[in-house]
Amino acid sequence: MKIKRFWAWPWELRSHEILGLNARNFFIQKVNSRALYPRVDDKLITKRICQEEQVPVPQTYGVIEYLGDVKQFLHIVENHPEFVVKPSRGSGGRGIIVISKNDGNRFETPNGNVFSFADIQYRISAILAGLYSLGGRPDKIIIEQLIKPHIIYEKLAVKGTPDIRIILCHNIPIMAMLRLPTQTSQGRANLHQGAIGVGIHLDKGETCGGVHKNRIVSHHPDTCEKIEDILIPQWEKILSMTSRLSRAIGLGYLGVDIILDGEQGPLVLEANARPGLAIQMANACGLRAKLSRCE
Repeated sequence: MKIKRFWAWPWELRSHEILGLNARNFFIQKVNSRALYPRVDDKLITKRICQEEQVPVPQTYGVIEYLGDVKQFLHIVENHPEFVVKPSRGSGGRGIIVISKNDGNRFETPNGNVFSFADIQYRISAILAGLYSLGGRPDKIIIEQLIKPHIIYEKLAVKGTPDIRIILCHNIPIMAMLRLPTQTSQGRANLHQGAIGVGIHLDKGETCGGVHKNRIVSHHPDTCEKIEDILIPQWEKILSMTSRLSRAIGLGYLGVDIILDGEQGPLVLEANARPGLAIQMANACGLRAKLSRCE
């Protein structure tokens, strides 16, 4: 009886052109200038570059830079019943607060959690102190538009908004995946927190199956909806946006996260100089050969 393995020998990974962490870091060191990292590590700088290149991004309602400015929060959000609070230098979705209902005193998240203004003040103070920033440096707070998910996500999004991760090498898109929130990920499109990574055919923008908690899946674990053969709207525009942004940022290896708004279409959420490697699992395909061809 043959026993099914849930791991692979190193030679098996190499035979499938799987890019490992050390190889990725070596490649990044070779093609990414550290002097350019602030362009992606600081979301405010990334947004400014997007605006200069006419690449659409979520609308910014306000920015809080200093602890003494926290009192401006209520003024910034008074005309916005829905909004997102995020650290400018955060990563992995840490520190982000999504508010779907705001009456000036109570702030409710899509999960039904309720914050008072004192709770919000505490979270804002933690962000400004650098609790969620890269390297623990003092940070800034971005208050921006809450995205309305596209209709194609109606039965696929669980308490959150999916996004699209595209990996580019020398401004050429080489791999893409759709990240779907789940109950486990608590509405966040983060694979390490339990979201689903769904591979996308680059040539036609169609999904091709995915992975959840290191297991191959064909259906969403919460909704039981099929995740294969979904056509991503405005796919050519998405690829064009990411290529333009990559050229403007100047990094040789880059990850760009796109969110698909129901009214505005694709918007750039952020860029990453060190995108993760789980995208290979979602696509059942290695990055090593693709990087070699780009080189």
